[in-house]
Amino acid sequence: MKITLKEKILNTGKISLYLEYYKGSTIDANGKRKHLRTQEYLKIYLHQNPKSTTEKNENKENLKLAENILAIRKTDYIQGKFEMKSTTKAKRSFLSFFSEMVDDREINYSADNYGNWKSAFAHLKKIVPPSLTFDDIDENFVKKVKEYFDSKALTKSNLPLSQNSKVSYFNKFKACLRKAFEDGYLSVNYSVKVKSFEQAESQREYLTFNELQSLAKAECKYQNLKKAFLFSALSGLRWSDIQTLTWSKVRDEGEFTKVNFRQEKTDGVEYLYISEQARQLLGERKHPQERVFVGLKYGMTYNTELVRWCNRAGIPKHITFHCARHTNAVLLLENGADIYTVSKRLGHRELRTTAIYARIVDKKNKEAAGLIPELKIEF
Repeated sequence: MKITLKEKILNTGKISLYLEYYKGSTIDANGKRKHLRTQEYLKIYLHQNPKSTTEKNENKENLKLAENILAIRKTDYIQGKFEMKSTTKAKRSFLSFFSEMVDDREINYSADNYGNWKSAFAHLKKIVPPSLTFDDIDENFVKKVKEYFDSKALTKSNLPLSQNSKVSYFNKFKACLRKAFEDGYLSVNYSVKVKSFEQAESQREYLTFNELQSLAKAECKYQNLKKAFLFSALSGLRWSDIQTLTWSKVRDEGEFTKVNFRQEKTDGVEYLYISEQARQLLGERKHPQERVFVGLKYGMTYNTELVRWCNRAGIPKHITFHCARHTNAVLLLENGADIYTVSKRLGHRELRTTAIYARIVDKKNKEAAGLIPELKIEF
């Protein structure tokens, strides 16, 4: 890559200084050569025709400043090419760098993702001194952080972290180390030096078909909540995708209906066929940009009503809206759908995520429970 200092004359008559990064060229499908260039505008300006001594001195100082920045950029490139640590970057505070990554998640990622990063940062501030720089980081430091999450970190209720919280927070810490290595703050990728925590298998609460039938017959104070929950149980869509579902994403194609949407959690594009009954729950088609489930909001009001609705249906389980998605997976597997199809419908990136539901539906396990002949028990 070639880095050069260039000038651009502005409408104001001043000259803007910028760096051009030339990354070579490619040949497109039409056989035309395309040069790959990017610019970094320095927000440093020169007087086009300096008249006074002051303007000439300003030009001289600003040009020297731009040339110094050019030298730094060239040094950074060389250090990155040969996997050398930037001595300037190495002096940066680790917590400052992590804080920037947290801010980036607030703007560009989901609320859940940002929340996990923010929580991880709150814990790191308890163990990492503000003065600690990348120069101070080594394998022992990484192990010390892991030990903190494993045995010392507490929740707001002063309870030890759950296994999955340990996994999540330590992985955020490792992601920061990996990013720092890629950006030249570290000469060693410490994120691969220490093994992550093992993921704990969480319990998936779900409804049986009979329980879902009871819920469908029971009274619910909010009709949009009832329709949305039953739709999730019949389709497998998450709360976040149902809440933002607009009519433009619902495609009626003859006998079939398909929902085309981008998953809020994974950002993956999905094409999901839904049953006729699931389509009926959506109601009459409206304006393409209008939400299908109008007024559906996440909060204590709906969560409380969901619990009361389950109580009216005689269901003692602790059911949340996400349990409808679990219910969909279990019912599909119980009624003959193969695990690959279920995985695709749920939008899972890894088959092992879907395999959790397969263990719930393990028919052989159920059959084995009655294989031992009945004992004649006397007390």
